[in-house]
Amino acid sequence: MSGRLVALTHAPSPAIEQGERTHRPRLPIDFDRALRQHESYRRLLAECGCEVQLLAANRDFPDGVFIEDTAVVLDEVAVLATMGAASRRGEPAGVEPVLRRYRTVRRLEPPATLEGGDVLRVGRTLLVGHSQRTNAAGIAALAEIARDHGYSVRPVPVRGCLHLKSACSALPDGRLLVDSARVDREALSGFPLVPVSEAEAANALLVGETVVLAAAFPRTAALVGSLGFAVRTVDLSEFAKAEGAVTCLSLIFPP
Repeated sequence: MSGRLVALTHAPSPAIEQGERTHRPRLPIDFDRALRQHESYRRLLAECGCEVQLLAANRDFPDGVFIEDTAVVLDEVAVLATMGAASRRGEPAGVEPVLRRYRTVRRLEPPATLEGGDVLRVGRTLLVGHSQRTNAAGIAALAEIARDHGYSVRPVPVRGCLHLKSACSALPDGRLLVDSARVDREALSGFPLVPVSEAEAANALLVGETVVLAAAFPRTAALVGSLGFAVRTVDLSEFAKAEGAVTCLSLIFPP
């Protein structure tokens, strides 16, 4: 596989205000500002070396911009999600044709539910959040596929946040940024942990060796920078109102 990365992104829906809310109050979203922020996000990914693609197949789905949830893309296979939110269950089909250009595609089937935001890859281990959107059957179904390609799957109980990656994400050296109030640290045994302030978030996007963080979390950015990593930040305030973060807005993988 080449060193360059593909970054699939999706245009925000004009109906984004009508999307799902689980842990945040429903607030007005400035759609024009959201478009500008999304453009800045795509530009940052390109500056980090990604071949950025902008899809529009799911613009009728209010949460379609959060493309990460639609699939888990491994080196060998792409696994189409079965969304935990009924309003989002049509989204994976919109992304599937593009994924088929790069990977063999496998599908999960109900009653299994799994969303990509709950799956964190660290080497050959997949940490999978057991959350309101991902159930035990979804974790088991992903594990069955992943084992065929040499991955192990470890369930991680999640509380008080939407997905695992809302509270746990990987740094380039395999250490984990963790919000200990929202994930079960015992489930992460064996991984070196870097706690973040409960006032911020442990959501970080790896783009090669660069760590991308939301501009709303300056203390986390300073912490990650102090560990010696290259850090870039981007303003995603309008997407945060819709429970979105830096990882949610893209699917990034080697072609």
